[in-house]
Amino acid sequence: MSQYVTANLTRRQLGALTVVAAGGVITGLAATAAAAAPGCRTDPAAGKHQFRALWIASVVNIDWPSTTGLGAQQQRAELTGWFDLAVRLRLNAVILQVRPTADALWPSRYEPWSQYLTGRQGVDPGYDPLEFAVAEAHRRNLELHAWFNPYRVSMQADPAQLVPEHPVRRHPDWVFAYGPKLYYNPGIPDVRQFVEDAILDAVTRYDIDGVHFDDYFYPYPIAHQVVPDAGTFARYGTGFASVADWRRDNVNKLVSEMGQRVHRAKPWVKFGISPFGIWRNRTTDPRGSDTSALQSYDEISADTRLWVKNGWIDYITPQLYWNIGYPVADYAKLVPWWNDQVHGTGVQLYLGEATYQVGTPGAWSNPAELSSHLSFDRNYPGVIGNVYYSARSVRTDALGAMSRLVAEHYPHPAITPPMDHLWHDRPPLRPPTLTDAARTSAGVELRWRPEGAHRPTSYAVYRFDGQAHAQGCDFADATHLLATTRDQRFVDATAIAGRADTYYVTALDRLSAESEPTPSPAV
Repeated sequence: MSQYVTANLTRRQLGALTVVAAGGVITGLAATAAAAAPGCRTDPAAGKHQFRALWIASVVNIDWPSTTGLGAQQQRAELTGWFDLAVRLRLNAVILQVRPTADALWPSRYEPWSQYLTGRQGVDPGYDPLEFAVAEAHRRNLELHAWFNPYRVSMQADPAQLVPEHPVRRHPDWVFAYGPKLYYNPGIPDVRQFVEDAILDAVTRYDIDGVHFDDYFYPYPIAHQVVPDAGTFARYGTGFASVADWRRDNVNKLVSEMGQRVHRAKPWVKFGISPFGIWRNRTTDPRGSDTSALQSYDEISADTRLWVKNGWIDYITPQLYWNIGYPVADYAKLVPWWNDQVHGTGVQLYLGEATYQVGTPGAWSNPAELSSHLSFDRNYPGVIGNVYYSARSVRTDALGAMSRLVAEHYPHPAITPPMDHLWHDRPPLRPPTLTDAARTSAGVELRWRPEGAHRPTSYAVYRFDGQAHAQGCDFADATHLLATTRDQRFVDATAIAGRADTYYVTALDRLSAESEPTPSPAV
């Protein structure tokens, strides 16, 4: 992920229903939990639909695996440790880097095993990390978004150091060196097709929930160096007034085609991008933000605003790695700008947060800075999620800032924001049938079974004090949301002895569409 601010700064390391339960007949609600009226009054600290995620970076072993050469069992233990951390923090997704440098954390049909697993490129780690990751994330009811870097081939610039079977060894004309790294040339149509095919290999073979790109398209600028693609432009750039326009078109084609191909393969898989946080500065373009830093449109050929306006992506996560009040890139100026860009597009906006900055001098030495970002975000309805970079700094919890954020903003679980438009022809969800609700020595135990042709992916459990008769607005926020789970059983270990509570269970599909609620008797 990028930490650029200005071009001369270096980057840091990288309805009604009837059920029988406990011997009684219970009549249900006229309104669904999923369709509470827009006029419902909600608690701003209890957002029900939020994307809350952790970036887990594998490149140069930033987060996982912690070092190369670990045994398969140790790698698995480390990865589930990250997932358990996400659960403890009441997050609902993880974004795992599975293609850091034109390699793979799965047995790809196109590219070699990643060196960041074993220390040597092309060496089988003894298990399938992506298969394991998907299973373990879903076991914890976390979405797994697979993170791919499209064009970076190697963190060093010598093709000879790649394994002999690497695609670059067969197609040396596909790459160029720039600075200390090697990149696929985005201007070559065969390269674009190959990159898409390599990513689709994971999409079609694994039950991932999202395809995620970071901010690396054309390389970030290095002083006194020029991207060596003049010959490519001469061959493929006919009709473009400038190399800059042609480069942007190359990236635009990748983004547009990738979204279409992902949704053709699996309409429920989301496609999102986490770009550098500034599209253009207002001094350059009146449509730009009130900033004065590096511009992704100009410097890395990433026309991020166009992707949003054209609906080529399902969500965007700009990396707003700056504090409130930062002179050249103020978080408080960028959030409203991005909020305006997504308005009316259907593209969801989640914000990238710099947990790695906490504890550094200046504004980030204030343990409240990170939490203040989410307080600020509440003023902008387009902001429906936050993602934290990176996992290691989240776990470190410098200054207790992440713990403070969770206490102040994540007191309840949250369901990922619905994306009903992606999968039009799926049948409607039916509410589950509650089969048991009883107090046990462990707490209140609920059991249910799914109904209908469209099988739920998970379930939401709500708790209301006493003999409650909840209405639609009671489900509008997460005040009563107790848990989400992929099981058909839940034990409320926090139930208070001697107090009767009423529980409601809803079914959720993988795009977070929610059924009507099934109530329990007071237990």
